[in-house]
Amino acid sequence: MAHTHDAHSHDADALCDVAHGEAAAGDGDRTLVAVFASPVADHLLRYGADLGFRGILFEPDPHRSPAPVGFEVVSAPPADLDGTADIVLTDHHRPELAAVLHELLAYKCRWIGVMGSPRHPAPYLQALAELGAREADIARVHRPIGLNIGSRTPPEIAIATLAGLLADRNGRPGGFTF
Repeated sequence: MAHTHDAHSHDADALCDVAHGEAAAGDGDRTLVAVFASPVADHLLRYGADLGFRGILFEPDPHRSPAPVGFEVVSAPPADLDGTADIVLTDHHRPELAAVLHELLAYKCRWIGVMGSPRHPAPYLQALAELGAREADIARVHRPIGLNIGSRTPPEIAIATLAGLLADRNGRPGGFTF
């Protein structure tokens, strides 16, 4: 049976074309920086690539495991971080978390978040203040990250995080309300 459209707008037709594989998704202006090598970072980078993100692992400790094959690994923030970059810190137990986050806040990235449960205090807030971070910069940090889908495993956390990033990029609340 042939694919037909009813009274959809041109934008709806373009989205339909993407869904049916007749057009490319995304416009190549997405960078995803996963900070700290972790199982969640691995899934973020792999799933993010499928969503059109240029994936980078920022791992300041050279003794940690590398990113999945095919992804750039850096030991300092990439110089080209700009308004197209989404940054996700994937390990809230790392001792260098506040220092790394403070360094990243100097960049004008689109979005920055730290993985962690909202039931526990954010361990980096006091440390950021002690490092001299401005309140406005601290307020840029999202926590928790991702959509509230009850994620518990690294793949689920990655999916929830990427869904949240896409919702935010598209100006949508996420969830089932349209």
